Amino acid sequence: VKFRKQQDLHNILAWQPPEVVRLYNANGICGHDSEGSPVWYHIIRGLDLRGLLLSVSRQELLRAEFQSCELLLQECEQQSQEVRKVEKIIAVFDFEGLSQRHLWKPGVEFAQEFLTALEANYPEMLKNRIVVRASKLFPVAFNLIKPYITEEMRRKVVIPGDNWKQELPKFISPDQLPVEFGGTMADPNGNPKCLTKINYGGKVPRSYYLRNQVRVQYEHQVTVGRGSSLQVENEILFPGCRAGEMMEVLPSQRHNTHLVPEGGSLTCLQAGVCKIYWVHWSHFPPHAKKPDGESDVLCPRKGPLKGELRDVGG
Repeated sequence: VKFRKQQDLHNILAWQPPEVVRLYNANGICGHDSEGSPVWYHIIRGLDLRGLLLSVSRQELLRAEFQSCELLLQECEQQSQEVRKVEKIIAVFDFEGLSQRHLWKPGVEFAQEFLTALEANYPEMLKNRIVVRASKLFPVAFNLIKPYITEEMRRKVVIPGDNWKQELPKFISPDQLPVEFGGTMADPNGNPKCLTKINYGGKVPRSYYLRNQVRVQYEHQVTVGRGSSLQVENEILFPGCRAGEMMEVLPSQRHNTHLVPEGGSLTCLQAGVCKIYWVHWSHFPPHAKKPDGESDVLCPRKGPLKGELRDVGG
Protein backbone atom coordinates (compact mmCIF):
# COMPACT_ATOMS: atom_id res chain seq x y z
CA VAL A 1 0.00 0.00 0.00
CA LYS A 2 2.83 2.40 0.90
CA PHE A 3 4.60 1.67 -2.39
CA ARG A 4 1.42 2.26 -4.40
CA LYS A 5 0.91 5.63 -2.70
CA GLN A 6 4.53 6.68 -3.22
CA GLN A 7 4.38 5.81 -6.93
CA ASP A 8 0.81 7.07 -7.34
CA LEU A 9 -0.10 3.77 -9.01
CA HIS A 10 -3.83 4.45 -8.74
CA ASN A 11 -3.41 7.12 -11.43
CA ILE A 12 -0.50 5.67 -13.37
CA LEU A 13 -2.57 4.26 -16.25
CA ALA A 14 -3.61 7.82 -17.11
CA TRP A 15 0.02 9.00 -17.06
CA GLN A 16 1.72 9.71 -20.39
CA PRO A 17 5.40 8.64 -20.45
CA PRO A 18 7.88 11.01 -22.13
CA GLU A 19 8.06 10.73 -25.92
CA VAL A 20 11.53 9.16 -25.92
CA VAL A 21 10.30 6.38 -23.63
CA ARG A 22 7.25 5.72 -25.80
CA LEU A 23 9.42 5.49 -28.92
CA TYR A 24 12.51 3.67 -27.66
CA ASN A 25 11.69 1.57 -24.59
CA ALA A 26 12.06 -1.89 -26.12
CA ASN A 27 9.20 -3.98 -24.77
CA GLY A 28 5.52 -4.66 -25.27
CA ILE A 29 2.51 -6.75 -24.31
CA CYS A 30 1.44 -9.17 -27.03
CA GLY A 31 -0.85 -12.21 -26.91
CA HIS A 32 -1.62 -14.72 -24.15
CA ASP A 33 -0.35 -18.13 -23.15
CA SER A 34 -2.46 -21.30 -23.22
CA GLU A 35 -3.96 -20.41 -19.82
CA GLY A 36 -4.85 -16.84 -20.76
CA SER A 37 -1.90 -15.11 -19.09
CA PRO A 38 -0.64 -12.00 -20.94
CA VAL A 39 2.87 -12.12 -22.42
CA TRP A 40 5.38 -9.30 -21.83
CA TYR A 41 8.23 -9.11 -24.38
CA HIS A 42 11.62 -7.47 -23.81
CA ILE A 43 13.88 -6.87 -26.82
CA ILE A 44 17.47 -6.51 -25.61
CA ARG A 45 19.05 -5.70 -29.01
CA GLY A 46 16.94 -2.55 -29.31
CA LEU A 47 17.32 -1.46 -25.69
CA ASP A 48 19.48 1.67 -25.51
CA LEU A 49 19.36 2.04 -21.74
CA ARG A 50 22.20 4.54 -21.77
CA GLY A 51 20.34 6.75 -24.23
CA LEU A 52 17.12 6.51 -22.23
CA LEU A 53 18.81 7.33 -18.92
CA LEU A 54 20.49 10.35 -20.54
CA SER A 55 17.13 11.53 -21.85
CA VAL A 56 14.76 11.08 -18.89
CA SER A 57 15.14 10.79 -15.15
CA ARG A 58 15.60 7.39 -13.59
CA GLN A 59 12.29 7.86 -11.77
CA GLU A 60 10.42 8.50 -15.03
CA LEU A 61 11.86 5.35 -16.59
CA LEU A 62 11.01 3.32 -13.48
CA ARG A 63 7.51 4.76 -13.58
CA ALA A 64 7.14 3.58 -17.19
CA GLU A 65 8.03 0.04 -16.08
CA PHE A 66 5.56 0.19 -13.20
CA GLN A 67 2.92 1.39 -15.67
CA SER A 68 3.56 -1.74 -17.75
CA CYS A 69 3.13 -3.86 -14.61
CA GLU A 70 -0.22 -2.22 -13.91
CA LEU A 71 -1.30 -2.70 -17.54
CA LEU A 72 -0.44 -6.39 -17.23
CA LEU A 73 -2.50 -6.69 -14.03
CA GLN A 74 -5.38 -4.94 -15.78
CA GLU A 75 -5.09 -7.43 -18.64
CA CYS A 76 -5.15 -10.30 -16.12
CA GLU A 77 -8.34 -8.91 -14.62
CA GLN A 78 -9.95 -8.59 -18.04
CA GLN A 79 -8.97 -12.16 -18.94
CA SER A 80 -10.44 -13.34 -15.63
CA GLN A 81 -13.76 -11.79 -16.55
CA GLU A 82 -13.81 -13.07 -20.13
CA VAL A 83 -12.02 -16.44 -20.06
CA ARG A 84 -10.85 -17.86 -16.73
CA LYS A 85 -9.18 -16.64 -13.57
CA VAL A 86 -5.77 -15.23 -14.49
CA GLU A 87 -3.34 -13.82 -11.93
CA LYS A 88 0.11 -14.27 -13.49
CA ILE A 89 2.01 -13.26 -16.61
CA ILE A 90 4.77 -14.68 -18.80
CA ALA A 91 7.82 -12.58 -19.68
CA VAL A 92 9.85 -13.35 -22.82
CA PHE A 93 13.36 -11.89 -23.00
CA ASP A 94 15.03 -11.88 -26.42
CA PHE A 95 18.74 -11.56 -25.63
CA GLU A 96 19.95 -11.48 -29.23
CA GLY A 97 22.46 -8.66 -29.62
CA LEU A 98 23.45 -8.50 -25.95
CA SER A 99 26.78 -6.65 -25.79
CA GLN A 100 29.06 -4.69 -23.49
CA ARG A 101 26.98 -1.55 -24.00
CA HIS A 102 24.16 -3.22 -22.10
CA LEU A 103 26.49 -3.66 -19.11
CA TRP A 104 26.91 0.11 -18.61
CA LYS A 105 27.03 0.57 -14.83
CA PRO A 106 24.13 3.07 -14.38
CA GLY A 107 22.01 0.86 -16.65
CA VAL A 108 22.81 -2.25 -14.61
CA GLU A 109 21.99 -0.33 -11.41
CA PHE A 110 18.64 0.69 -12.92
CA ALA A 111 17.84 -2.95 -13.76
CA GLN A 112 18.81 -4.00 -10.24
CA GLU A 113 16.58 -1.33 -8.71
CA PHE A 114 13.61 -2.30 -10.87
CA LEU A 115 14.02 -6.00 -10.09
CA THR A 116 14.19 -5.23 -6.37
CA ALA A 117 10.94 -3.24 -6.61
CA LEU A 118 9.36 -5.97 -8.73
CA GLU A 119 10.24 -8.66 -6.19
CA ALA A 120 8.97 -6.58 -3.28
CA ASN A 121 5.73 -5.27 -4.78
CA TYR A 122 4.70 -7.73 -7.52
CA PRO A 123 6.00 -11.01 -6.03
CA GLU A 124 3.25 -13.28 -7.36
CA MET A 125 2.84 -11.72 -10.80
CA LEU A 126 5.40 -13.71 -12.79
CA LYS A 127 4.65 -17.27 -13.92
CA ASN A 128 7.72 -17.81 -16.13
CA ARG A 129 10.62 -15.75 -17.43
CA ILE A 130 11.62 -17.26 -20.78
CA VAL A 131 15.04 -16.34 -22.20
CA VAL A 132 15.61 -16.88 -25.93
CA ARG A 133 18.71 -16.36 -28.09
CA ALA A 134 20.95 -16.15 -25.03
CA SER A 135 24.46 -15.15 -26.11
CA LYS A 136 27.79 -16.03 -24.49
CA LEU A 137 27.55 -12.78 -22.55
CA PHE A 138 24.23 -13.76 -20.96
CA PRO A 139 25.78 -15.52 -17.90
CA VAL A 140 27.69 -12.31 -17.13
CA ALA A 141 24.52 -10.20 -17.31
CA PHE A 142 22.56 -12.74 -15.27
CA ASN A 143 25.20 -12.80 -12.53
CA LEU A 144 24.90 -9.02 -12.20
CA ILE A 145 21.18 -9.22 -11.42
CA LYS A 146 21.14 -12.62 -9.70
CA PRO A 147 21.55 -11.21 -6.15
CA TYR A 148 18.43 -9.09 -6.69
CA ILE A 149 16.04 -11.94 -7.46
CA THR A 150 14.83 -14.61 -5.08
CA GLU A 151 15.55 -18.30 -5.41
CA GLU A 152 11.89 -18.87 -6.29
CA MET A 153 12.16 -16.33 -9.10
CA ARG A 154 15.33 -17.99 -10.40
CA ARG A 155 13.47 -21.29 -10.65
CA LYS A 156 10.97 -19.57 -12.96
CA VAL A 157 13.68 -18.75 -15.51
CA VAL A 158 13.41 -20.99 -18.58
CA ILE A 159 16.20 -21.06 -21.20
CA PRO A 160 15.07 -23.30 -24.13
CA GLY A 161 18.35 -23.32 -26.09
CA ASP A 162 18.86 -23.31 -29.86
CA ASN A 163 15.48 -24.95 -30.51
CA TRP A 164 13.59 -22.16 -28.74
CA LYS A 165 11.21 -21.63 -31.68
CA GLN A 166 9.98 -25.18 -31.20
CA GLU A 167 9.81 -24.79 -27.41
CA LEU A 168 7.95 -21.47 -27.16
CA PRO A 169 4.67 -22.87 -28.60
CA LYS A 170 4.59 -25.23 -25.59
CA PHE A 171 4.00 -22.14 -23.46
CA ILE A 172 2.18 -19.87 -25.93
CA SER A 173 -0.27 -21.00 -28.61
CA PRO A 174 1.08 -20.34 -32.14
CA ASP A 175 -1.83 -18.02 -32.97
CA GLN A 176 -0.86 -15.90 -29.92
CA LEU A 177 2.86 -15.94 -30.75
CA PRO A 178 4.42 -13.52 -33.28
CA VAL A 179 5.95 -15.08 -36.40
CA GLU A 180 9.26 -13.54 -35.28
CA PHE A 181 9.17 -15.88 -32.28
CA GLY A 182 8.00 -19.03 -34.03
CA GLY A 183 4.22 -18.52 -34.07
CA THR A 184 1.66 -17.43 -36.65
CA MET A 185 0.57 -14.04 -35.28
CA ALA A 186 1.31 -11.01 -37.45
CA ASP A 187 0.21 -7.39 -37.75
CA PRO A 188 -2.78 -6.58 -40.01
CA ASN A 189 -0.27 -5.55 -42.71
CA GLY A 190 1.52 -8.89 -42.38
CA ASN A 191 4.54 -7.69 -40.39
CA PRO A 192 5.91 -10.78 -38.58
CA LYS A 193 7.30 -8.75 -35.66
CA CYS A 194 3.90 -7.43 -34.49
CA LEU A 195 5.20 -3.86 -34.35
CA THR A 196 1.75 -2.59 -33.36
CA LYS A 197 2.14 -4.38 -30.02
CA ILE A 198 5.89 -4.77 -29.41
CA ASN A 199 8.30 -1.84 -29.44
CA TYR A 200 11.67 -3.02 -30.77
CA GLY A 201 13.42 0.15 -29.60
CA GLY A 202 16.57 1.43 -31.25
CA LYS A 203 19.37 3.89 -30.59
CA VAL A 204 18.08 7.04 -28.88
CA PRO A 205 18.93 10.17 -30.93
CA ARG A 206 21.19 12.63 -29.10
CA SER A 207 18.58 15.33 -29.64
CA TYR A 208 16.67 13.75 -26.72
CA TYR A 209 19.63 13.96 -24.32
CA LEU A 210 18.79 16.34 -21.48
CA ARG A 211 22.37 17.51 -21.11
CA ASN A 212 22.01 18.98 -24.61
CA GLN A 213 19.05 21.07 -23.50
CA VAL A 214 19.04 24.43 -21.74
CA ARG A 215 20.04 24.11 -18.10
CA VAL A 216 17.44 25.46 -15.69
CA GLN A 217 18.70 28.23 -13.40
CA TYR A 218 17.62 27.95 -9.77
CA GLU A 219 17.81 30.52 -7.01
CA HIS A 220 20.12 28.66 -4.63
CA GLN A 221 23.45 26.90 -5.11
CA VAL A 222 25.29 25.13 -2.29
CA THR A 223 28.59 23.23 -2.24
CA VAL A 224 28.42 19.66 -0.90
CA GLY A 225 31.77 18.01 -0.12
CA ARG A 226 32.46 14.34 -0.73
CA GLY A 227 30.97 12.27 2.08
CA SER A 228 29.02 15.30 3.31
CA SER A 229 25.29 15.98 3.25
CA LEU A 230 22.92 18.91 2.90
CA GLN A 231 19.62 19.09 4.77
CA VAL A 232 16.70 21.06 3.32
CA GLU A 233 13.63 21.62 5.50
CA ASN A 234 10.06 22.39 4.44
CA GLU A 235 7.35 23.03 7.01
CA ILE A 236 4.10 21.16 6.28
CA LEU A 237 1.12 22.83 7.98
CA PHE A 238 -2.57 22.00 7.77
CA PRO A 239 -5.45 21.52 10.25
CA GLY A 240 -4.88 18.72 12.74
CA CYS A 241 -1.10 19.05 12.85
CA ARG A 242 0.67 17.56 15.87
CA ALA A 243 4.15 16.96 17.19
CA GLY A 244 5.76 13.59 16.59
CA GLU A 245 9.01 11.71 16.17
CA MET A 246 10.95 11.95 12.94
CA MET A 247 10.20 9.06 10.59
CA GLU A 248 11.42 8.05 7.15
CA VAL A 249 8.74 8.62 4.51
CA LEU A 250 10.86 7.84 1.44
CA PRO A 251 13.85 5.44 1.37
CA SER A 252 17.27 6.81 0.39
CA GLN A 253 17.84 6.70 -3.36
CA ARG A 254 20.94 7.12 -5.50
CA HIS A 255 20.73 9.41 -8.52
CA ASN A 256 23.26 9.95 -11.31
CA THR A 257 22.46 13.65 -11.48
CA HIS A 258 25.67 14.40 -13.38
CA LEU A 259 24.04 12.56 -16.30
CA VAL A 260 20.43 13.70 -16.19
CA PRO A 261 18.24 15.93 -13.97
CA GLU A 262 16.08 14.19 -11.41
CA GLY A 263 12.69 15.25 -10.08
CA GLY A 264 9.84 13.90 -8.06
CA SER A 265 7.10 14.63 -5.58
CA LEU A 266 5.87 13.25 -2.28
CA THR A 267 2.41 13.64 -0.78
CA CYS A 268 2.74 14.56 2.91
CA LEU A 269 -0.02 12.86 4.90
CA GLN A 270 0.92 14.39 8.27
CA ALA A 271 1.87 17.81 9.57
CA GLY A 272 5.47 18.47 10.51
CA VAL A 273 8.84 19.40 9.05
CA CYS A 274 9.82 17.54 5.88
CA LYS A 275 13.61 17.14 5.81
CA ILE A 276 15.34 16.42 2.52
CA TYR A 277 18.94 15.17 2.60
CA TRP A 278 21.38 15.56 -0.28
CA VAL A 279 24.43 13.36 0.18
CA HIS A 280 27.56 13.40 -2.00
CA TRP A 281 28.58 9.71 -2.11
CA SER A 282 30.78 9.62 -5.21
CA HIS A 283 34.31 8.23 -4.85
CA PHE A 284 35.62 10.34 -7.72
CA PRO A 285 36.33 13.05 -8.67
CA PRO A 286 37.59 13.94 -5.18
CA HIS A 287 36.42 17.56 -5.23
CA ALA A 288 33.14 18.89 -3.85
CA LYS A 289 29.98 19.25 -5.93
CA LYS A 290 27.67 22.20 -6.40
CA PRO A 291 24.20 20.78 -7.04
CA ASP A 292 21.49 23.09 -8.31
CA GLY A 293 18.09 22.23 -6.92
CA GLU A 294 14.73 23.39 -5.75
CA SER A 295 12.16 22.11 -3.28
CA ASP A 296 8.66 23.57 -3.08
CA VAL A 297 5.60 22.95 -0.95
CA LEU A 298 2.53 22.98 -3.17
CA CYS A 299 -0.87 23.42 -1.54
CA PRO A 300 -3.78 22.16 -3.66
CA ARG A 301 -7.31 23.37 -3.11
CA LYS A 302 -8.28 19.96 -1.83
CA GLY A 303 -6.25 17.12 -0.34
CA PRO A 304 -2.87 17.01 1.38
CA LEU A 305 0.10 19.25 0.77
CA LYS A 306 2.79 18.09 -1.59
CA GLY A 307 6.51 18.67 -1.22
CA GLU A 308 8.41 18.66 -4.49
CA LEU A 309 12.13 18.42 -5.07
CA ARG A 310 13.84 18.82 -8.40
CA ASP A 311 17.53 17.97 -8.54
CA VAL A 312 19.28 19.05 -11.72
CA GLY A 313 22.67 17.61 -10.95
CA GLY A 314 26.09 18.82 -10.08
